Amino acid sequence: MKTLHTFFVLALLHTVNSQRTPTISYISQEQIKDIGDTVEFRCSVQYAPEFPVVWTKINKNIANDQLPLSHGSSLIIRDTRFALRYDDALSTFILQIKDIQETDAGFYQCKILISLNNYVSANVELQVRRPPIISDNSTRSLVVTEGQPVQLECYAGGFPTPRISWRRENNAILPTGGSIYRGNTLKISTIRKEDRGTYYCVAENGVGRGARRNINVEVEFAPVITAPRPRLGQALQYDMDLECHVEAYPPPAIVWLKDDIQLSNNQHYSISHFATADQYTDTTIRVITIEKRQYGEYVCRAANKLGTAETKVELFEISTPNINYPGLQWAAASQCNLSKWLLIVLWFTILNIH
Repeated sequence: MKTLHTFFVLALLHTVNSQRTPTISYISQEQIKDIGDTVEFRCSVQYAPEFPVVWTKINKNIANDQLPLSHGSSLIIRDTRFALRYDDALSTFILQIKDIQETDAGFYQCKILISLNNYVSANVELQVRRPPIISDNSTRSLVVTEGQPVQLECYAGGFPTPRISWRRENNAILPTGGSIYRGNTLKISTIRKEDRGTYYCVAENGVGRGARRNINVEVEFAPVITAPRPRLGQALQYDMDLECHVEAYPPPAIVWLKDDIQLSNNQHYSISHFATADQYTDTTIRVITIEKRQYGEYVCRAANKLGTAETKVELFEISTPNINYPGLQWAAASQCNLSKWLLIVLWFTILNIH
């Protein structure tokens, strides 16, 4: 009687088990990995010894883009980076991916196929850490007019989401204040000529060395002129250089005038322009062998599309030559050296005579 009872219980349990719906009792949690790492996904099933279990990769960015990877305990995909193991004791299907690539990111679905239109599934997401890449819709270079509002934008892809910061060349102070600004958009309410230069958009997310874009901001402004020495004295028949410093962008047209007449290179004047940068120009006019009529005010004038500016330099007469003039210093030094050589020659001549 006891044997019959045991057989009845076992038969009842078999009937109950055969009626139970297959289930997924465990699926791995979300995985976050670096490129080149190895990942394992575990899927444990119950009541499914007679049903096929498959792994499928789902592209989360494209609807209905699914790639079957395995069926039962066998891989379908031909890729040596993928491997599949089945743990019979735990009824667990283990999918392994080695040397993870960026394209491996997505959802991995473990599915029990019950019938043609009936299945049980569970998903696990693989996120692959990627170094920042600055997007093409970020600001590149700008040419703006002084006084305008300016907005610099910087966006970057990558995982985790990159943090954006702004800096200036040589850690110069930003128009917003401070040497670093954090955020995708750097807003300058009223740009000044002092704000021109190179700005760095830096994207960092802890993966790799980060990314950087150099953004050149060029500010157009009207000329600003200064004269280092607004009054200069020199004696008659000597040369003298008059100079002024011009700051402007775009580069201006520069002229020298005296008595409202534009001067040019000739036997009386020599004009030179030295551009030290896009926006800086030093200009010099040399007054050659000064005559009485060449004393007076000289006007240095610069003009570009945004405006005109000028400054005056006065040349006045003095009785003693101005030895601070470089050309005169060179001439005096040369004359001194010549005198020394003449004395030496004379000395040797006297010795030879005796």
